[in-house]
Amino acid sequence: MPDSPLFSLAAVAVIVLAVAVVVGVGLKVIRSFRDLGTDAERATYNTLHAASRAGQHLRGGLQPAGAAKASKQLRVLLGCDALAITDTDAVLAWDGAGEELRPSLMRLAADVLSTGRTVVVPHASDAGIGKPGQDFSAVIAPIRAGSRVVGAVAALAPAAGAGLVRATSEVADWIAAQLELAELEASRTLLMEAEVRALRAQISPHFIYNSLNAIASFINTDPARARELVVEFADFTRYSFRRHGDFTTVAEELRCIDRYLLLERARFGERVQVSLRIAPEVLSTVIPFLSLQPLVENAVRHGLEAKEGPGHITICANDSGAFAEVTIEDDGVGMDPEHLRSVLAGHTDGDHVGLRNVDARLRQVYGDEHGLVIETAPGEGTLITLRVPKSQPGHDA
Repeated sequence: MPDSPLFSLAAVAVIVLAVAVVVGVGLKVIRSFRDLGTDAERATYNTLHAASRAGQHLRGGLQPAGAAKASKQLRVLLGCDALAITDTDAVLAWDGAGEELRPSLMRLAADVLSTGRTVVVPHASDAGIGKPGQDFSAVIAPIRAGSRVVGAVAALAPAAGAGLVRATSEVADWIAAQLELAELEASRTLLMEAEVRALRAQISPHFIYNSLNAIASFINTDPARARELVVEFADFTRYSFRRHGDFTTVAEELRCIDRYLLLERARFGERVQVSLRIAPEVLSTVIPFLSLQPLVENAVRHGLEAKEGPGHITICANDSGAFAEVTIEDDGVGMDPEHLRSVLAGHTDGDHVGLRNVDARLRQVYGDEHGLVIETAPGEGTLITLRVPKSQPGHDA
């Protein structure tokens, strides 16, 4: 019965149990928060986290979109009312209060941009900025790229103490460091493009001349074969000299190799024999453009061409956990390991350009631990191995 003492006791027991559960959960949450560390440790974590997030938005250089996103994190770091980022011509981003002052900021920043020295404006109203009764202080610090001033950071607050001045200068230096990283990344991209152009220059005089001679030799004796080789030659050069993308897939690179070998076998006939063992699951793996074909060309030119009688090339692509592993092995003349080390170090010009080029680009993209692994000796052939991650965020074929 609802009004019975037994029911009332049961209801009270349920309520007490519920309160106990809530209190227990609350204590657990509090203990978990305390496990994060001291107040100083949590403050350090928050600072580093905000800086990390801001840095991601500046890796493209000093651009309006990136500066707008970074300014939100940087204002939190400085604890100011508003934060602005400029280049040498205009305000790129403004976060916080008083955005109506934005058009006047470049006038305040003029001395900073011209002299490269931090400027503190104790009362903006004295400079004729702001509405009557509206006053603020500003700290404006230069962003330097080497010896040049490329922009400024402005922190606006009711008062500009020594702490805000130092912190704003540090933030400006930190932004400059992020911009240097952006320039370095751009330089690496340009270097990679230059390396690919060097490979194309290598392909042009040697391979094109020989291929055209081979095609010409079939025009009278086997016109159908000549037409087939012309089509393969066109497809090979279209792929090799394409102008879009620094990356391709294992499947695309193998197709390029197939065309290359078809053209080389038109020259060498049965002297060049090829075996392939390819795991289907690695075909979609992204790899740097023209990173396999030059290795096969090296096997033909420097391994088999100087060998008497037939030679064999084995191309394998295997699934190795988080990596795709590709090996290219030939039973050609091989080379001296000391000479190979000199080639890869760039001390020998005009010899094995493809090997050095591919090794350098793999190291640029994935790190030194992902350079080519080459086993060779005079008269013993050559085995080349490369390993690339199967998952590569940011690299699109």
